[in-house]
Amino acid sequence: MKSSDELKEIVKEKYGEIAKASEKCGCGCSPQFNNTTNFSIDYSDKEGYNKDADLGLGCGIPTDFADIKKGDYVLDLGSGAGNDCFVALSLTGDEGKVYGLDFTDEMIKKANLNKIIVGASNVEFVKGDIEDMPFESDFFDVVISNCVLNLVPNKELAFSNIYRVLKPNGHFCVSDIVLEGKLPKEIESAAVMYAGCVAGALQKQDYLDAITKAGFKNVEIKKNRKIELPDSNLLELMSKEELEKYRNSGVGIYSITVVGYR
Repeated sequence: MKSSDELKEIVKEKYGEIAKASEKCGCGCSPQFNNTTNFSIDYSDKEGYNKDADLGLGCGIPTDFADIKKGDYVLDLGSGAGNDCFVALSLTGDEGKVYGLDFTDEMIKKANLNKIIVGASNVEFVKGDIEDMPFESDFFDVVISNCVLNLVPNKELAFSNIYRVLKPNGHFCVSDIVLEGKLPKEIESAAVMYAGCVAGALQKQDYLDAITKAGFKNVEIKKNRKIELPDSNLLELMSKEELEKYRNSGVGIYSITVVGYR
């Protein structure tokens, strides 16, 4: 089993590759390993949307359920090229501010370039680790994240940090990947699938337990969507017989959008 630091390096390397590839083609494309998931949802009708910031890496639209208000201070965890930040910015207005946290240099660079394109002054992109956030306590009204916390090795520590940086009565809204049932070892152990948001995911109940253990109340799943991985991708990891057994096992991969209140 890989260590926490090794898993972080895998994620950092893969998402750095995505940022570099999108700079080269200018169309928001991603390396093939990310296409194994196909989790992303169309953002194009959202106010504040900028196609250059959308790398197709999300599995939901957390801002739809985040109840962001004018003047709010919002933190986006794993902000990437800034997609959710710019949508959130349209909700906070000039009175609020949005911070994006990412630990990949290439993503921070791309997000800041997009910030110039958008012409936004009240958004800031910060390099840092979700397990040890570089923010003071009781600072944010809302924390959002999109298909990122499942990549963090220590989910309990991540949610404890979210709790810490939120103001009293603040809340979070995250979209993430969870499991129901045990994935075959061929998928679970594959670093490529880990970076594609599958093998790093927790069981749904374990994920919810990590949230409540951090102290959050009124935790609620706002959206629940089953994900089907393409056979063509899975056959690169297992035989036809193993794939058929997996399909008939009842194991499920889900995208959930969940909220919780401090």
